[in-house]
Amino acid sequence: MILFPAIDIRGGRCVRLIEGDFDRETVFGDDPAAMAAQWESQGASWIHIVDLDGARDGMPRNAGAVREIRDRVGVSIQVGGGIRSESDVQRYLEAGVDRVVLGTIAIYDPDLIERIAGQWGDRIAVGLDARNGKLAGSGWIDQTESSALNTALDLRARGVETFIYTDITRDGTLIGPNLAEITHMVQALHRGVIASGGVSQQSDLVGIRETGAEGVIVGRALYDGRVTMAEALEAAKREKAV
Repeated sequence: MILFPAIDIRGGRCVRLIEGDFDRETVFGDDPAAMAAQWESQGASWIHIVDLDGARDGMPRNAGAVREIRDRVGVSIQVGGGIRSESDVQRYLEAGVDRVVLGTIAIYDPDLIERIAGQWGDRIAVGLDARNGKLAGSGWIDQTESSALNTALDLRARGVETFIYTDITRDGTLIGPNLAEITHMVQALHRGVIASGGVSQQSDLVGIRETGAEGVIVGRALYDGRVTMAEALEAAKREKAV
């Protein structure tokens, strides 16, 4: 299982939100590129970046900070937040981003997702951000009645290979991941599921690995020191107990 330390950027700073609430923000640094370099130095092979301002505003807002991260680190990076057009995708990929994460347009324009996935293949992922199994968009502000699972199945049929499933009610809360929903998603899609939300300790990472998820995004637990990078990487490699 691949470990993705998270770097969420708001106003050029590295922050974490609780349940995506912009009023519940903790700032962890003024230099996202330095944070990315720290995670790289500790063994991360991928870094997950979210442009929070972009997600809320519907267009990339922190592309400069993303470019600084790309210039600073040699590991793979994936970026999401406010990416709503083919031109946005192309600009990020041409800037050296390894994978672009599309979220809101997966709800409202699956045909566009299909065209983008057809062009860029496995360099595209779809973020499935859900409350009680229903997708939310526009920085998790707009709640819909669209089923995360049904949307995922439709987009898999349209050529999407990688999905990031986030339980919004767990994100940034340190209350543990929603293993039942992650398992449900993995069993339905069989492959290409990255889990996010709620990790607070090493055993949470082992639990996610045992669902069959291919990756896990970890944010606050790393920033708070509840889990070290070494512990997280060890948990991601650990085999299921017999």
